[in-house]
Amino acid sequence: MTVAETTEARTSVLPEIVNPSRVAPKDARQLSRLFFGQLAVLEEGTPEYQYARNTLIEMNISLVRFAAARFRSRSQGEMEDIVQVGTIGLIKAIDRFELTREVEFTSFAVPYIVGEIKRFFRDTSWAVHVPRRLQEARVHLSKATEELCSRLGRTPTVKELSQLMCLSEEEVNEARLASNGYASSSLDAAINSSNDGEAALADFIGADDTALELVEDFSALAPMIADLDERERRIIHLRFVDELTQAQIGEHLGVSQMHVSRLLSRTLAKLRAGMLTTH
Repeated sequence: MTVAETTEARTSVLPEIVNPSRVAPKDARQLSRLFFGQLAVLEEGTPEYQYARNTLIEMNISLVRFAAARFRSRSQGEMEDIVQVGTIGLIKAIDRFELTREVEFTSFAVPYIVGEIKRFFRDTSWAVHVPRRLQEARVHLSKATEELCSRLGRTPTVKELSQLMCLSEEEVNEARLASNGYASSSLDAAINSSNDGEAALADFIGADDTALELVEDFSALAPMIADLDERERRIIHLRFVDELTQAQIGEHLGVSQMHVSRLLSRTLAKLRAGMLTTH
């Protein structure tokens, strides 16, 4: 069998979907597994690969609209702008998802989508543009101030804030100054709800930071990555830090994409087994 015949045999199991965006969520979950299975064996850049990837994007666009609806009260423009931003997160999730993760794609994709939308608000909500590090410092400053106010029963000093935040007093003052460029509202501010009543703003935007649960996993994973050989560590770095595709990694290492796929799968299986052992 020739290469062309092999590719045709692989893609023959993919159904032709006239309007993927209209596929019901339940059917999309089942079809997505089929398309991801084919995406793993197809060559990147081929028409068959693009068809599978584009169909996955359109079939799962409802995930983006679902996540975007959570931010409706914060939108400063059209909801479609937020959907477009969320779609970037969906595409990143599709490019990074693997069936061997043994997790539903919806659970894997939503954090990517929400992360892109939150990043969009973080970068566009400032009345005056300030560097990213100061935007992040403002958030830490707000949390530290609230914590110390509760603990001390008074407004904390710059020195107390610098000790809690592990920053110099100069950096704390810089963060305070940068905060003047952000137009904010109190989380206790009353707003009208859809039930003709009033509710606090915090009721609509408050959410648990599930990423905190990953701290222990990251700590356990670090020594396992350090124990990998040099090539395995380089592949992990190129894939998940530099965010290169398998084809691009193959060009760096001078091997085929399929060989990179096998090496990556073997390395991830090794790390997964080590994580299961630690837990």
